[in-house]
Amino acid sequence: MPQSVDRALDVLDAVAAADGPVPAKALARRLGCGLSTVYELLGTLTERGHLVRTSSGYLLGYRVPSLHHAFQRQMRMTDEVQELLLEGRRAAGVDTYFSTYRDGGIAVLAASAQAHPATGGFTVGRDTTPHATAHGKVLLAALPRAVRLRHLAASGMRAVTPRTITSPERLDAQLHTVRREGVAVEVEECAPGVACIAVPVPAPGAPTAVSAALPLEEFHRRGRQVTEAIRQVAERAAKFRGTHDITRATGG
Repeated sequence: MPQSVDRALDVLDAVAAADGPVPAKALARRLGCGLSTVYELLGTLTERGHLVRTSSGYLLGYRVPSLHHAFQRQMRMTDEVQELLLEGRRAAGVDTYFSTYRDGGIAVLAASAQAHPATGGFTVGRDTTPHATAHGKVLLAALPRAVRLRHLAASGMRAVTPRTITSPERLDAQLHTVRREGVAVEVEECAPGVACIAVPVPAPGAPTAVSAALPLEEFHRRGRQVTEAIRQVAERAAKFRGTHDITRATGG
């Protein structure tokens, strides 16, 4: 049974990662499973609404958005915070995100970005490379050193790009600057041709951050403007009771 659950989730992840419908034979090849096994898993996932079958293959089903809404409800993600991210995107003209330290990990809780933005931006969910992201650096900087080192030891500090910082000593020095200046910047550490800016949300509880991702050329041209725009989002987010609820629900 556990293996069947793993395979079903692998199927779901593979369909979610695709840009269009995925045929059953392609899923079987990708996952190294027998075609009959894949058809059985697809049947179950389709019946439960997690996938839909089309003439060209399988797509995510209508059950998936409801799971996302349930996730936001459990994280007490208010409509006001989501609207603030959209306002920030309109003001800054770039993708914006809301992140927190949750259950011993760093997670993106909400985003104003498209599914596959031009910046190669983040999707809602756990960030497994926080040492390489601006929001990750803001949240790591807010943690006690012992907790931070434990987290980095567990997640590792792999080189996502040639510019990723992989030395704990270098990262510590950078996080000291983040704490002093109240802003984190990463340039092509997470994705080539992309820069990210993040600021902390000045609210009690578990650390939270607002961030923006933008093409490198735009970052050099108007990075300060974007920084100011997300600072305003962070300050307004702190005023909402929902933000305080998030920090209580996600501390860990």
